[in-house]
Order: sequence, then C-alpha cells, then structure tokens
Amino acid sequence: MSTSLDKLRQAMESASPTGEKKSYSDDNYWKPELDKSGNGYAVVRFLPTPSEEEMPWVSYFDHGFQGPGGWYIEKSLTTIGKQDPVSEYNTQLWNTGIEANKEQARKQKRRLHYVSNIYVVSDPKNPHNEGKVFTYRYGKKIFEMLKEAISPAFEDESAINPFDLRGEGANFKIKIRKVDGYWNYDKSEFDTPAPLFDDENKLNDIYTSLNSLSEIISPSQFKTYEELKTKLDRVLGLTGGVATSTAESIAEDQDEVPWSNVNTESVADEPVISSAEPSVGESEDDAMDYFKKLATE
Repeated sequence: MSTSLDKLRQAMESASPTGEKKSYSDDNYWKPELDKSGNGYAVVRFLPTPSEEEMPWVSYFDHGFQGPGGWYIEKSLTTIGKQDPVSEYNTQLWNTGIEANKEQARKQKRRLHYVSNIYVVSDPKNPHNEGKVFTYRYGKKIFEMLKEAISPAFEDESAINPFDLRGEGANFKIKIRKVDGYWNYDKSEFDTPAPLFDDENKLNDIYTSLNSLSEIISPSQFKTYEELKTKLDRVLGLTGGVATSTAESIAEDQDEVPWSNVNTESVADEPVISSAEPSVGESEDDAMDYFKKLATE
C-alpha cells in the first residue's frame, strides 16, 4: 500500500495539466443532481488507473464566457503547453491596468478541471446510473479531498487509497448544498475503507470497463490556435464578426462542448497575476447549465 500511495502523493503534489479501453465520449460523463430542496447526494467509488495510463485522473483548463457575438466554451491549449489566444488576450487586458479590462479578464479566466473514472454506488435522482462506470469531472475542492485522504493532516487519521477497489479504498459520499447560489461540496466525505465488492470477478469487470482518460487531453481533442482565435474574435466582436452570430449559431457552439451541462464545485478566486494569464482559480462550472439555457432561448 505504501508504494502505491507514495506514487499518488507525488503525482498529486505536482498535478497540473499537460497533454483496449473505451474511448472518451459525451455519454460517458456522470454528474450529480439536486433535489427539490436544493441539496444533492450520491455515493461513488473512484476507480484505478486505466491500463497503460499513468494516473487515475487527468486535468485540463478551459474557458467559458459570453461576448456580444455568442458563447466561447473551449478547452485551453495551455493544457498541452501551447499558446492560447484567450490567455494572450487576457494578459493584454490585465496589463492595461484599467479596472474594467481587468474585470473582463477575470470573467474570461481559465478554469481547472479534473476527470476520473467512477463507479456509481448510489444515485437517488437517477437510479438507472447505479452499478455503472462513468467518467466524472470535478474541481479543486474534491481534488483536495482526495489528496487529504492519501495524506491526512492529523496523526490520528489513517491514509487510504481512494482509487483502490479493494480494502485500501473507500466509497465517496457526495453531499451538495447551495451556498450563495453555487454548489458547495464541503460536507462530502469518504466512508469507512472496504472493498467495493467481495467478488473478484465483479472487480475485474469494473476494471476492464474503465474509460480512457489520456484521450481527454490528447492534442487531437483540442482545436488549433487559429480556430480558437477566429472564434474568440467573433465572440468578442474583435474583427467585425458579431453580426453573423445568431441564436442558432450560439446553440451550435454549445453543442460542440461535451461538458456544457456539467456541474462541479467552485471557488470564486481573485486572479493571481502571472506573465501567462491573470488567473487559474477554481471555476464556477455550475454556471454551464445556465449558459446552455441562455444560449438556446
């Protein structure tokens, strides 16, 4: 156990986006849902590293904002170590020193996401998801909970491997509340460590059902700089392309993005300025449901 945990600890400390399993697709994503009272609850199990991949998660950056020419919702090329037109434009805005421009840069900042395979143990809002393997997109809050499970802060707490199917792992109870209009995951917690199943055949079936994670950050999953720049110019009206945007074209832009209706936890951080871009805080992903609704109205 110590060897696998040490490897996970090292990877989590240095975690940052870089660049036969099932392929990544929109339908593979799972998300929790809220009940009528505004609370959400589900139980999932984080799953091991897929065969021939390095870690049980990947991470990437994206941008999601609205301009006069529609919506810009795209993965950032900075994920794979390349220049991105939004990052460059945000830096230009920030460096003007004008507060209005800095506020625009904040609204257009990069958002950090993590993705892992999960097994859905309990999903009261959508019971048909139970007993299935999905990919799950989450943010910094849950990632920090995973790190805390692997490297507890207090001496009276025992480390667990949250990505283990057997006795070293534990189910994760997702508890969501609405706080100031945003989804809050602070009450979420790991259960007592225990095997997901005692049946070894069932565990093997789950392992062979894992989705590819590396494909999500494959360069082929990103648009080119030129494509992104063209879209950015149209969305912000930088090249006179605003008049071509219609409700239909905005809706088409939304349909291109598999995660446009995904909710994850969020932290509204003040940007940390660097030479690359003014911010890499946790994003407000639950706004994506709102974005899609607006774009299709």
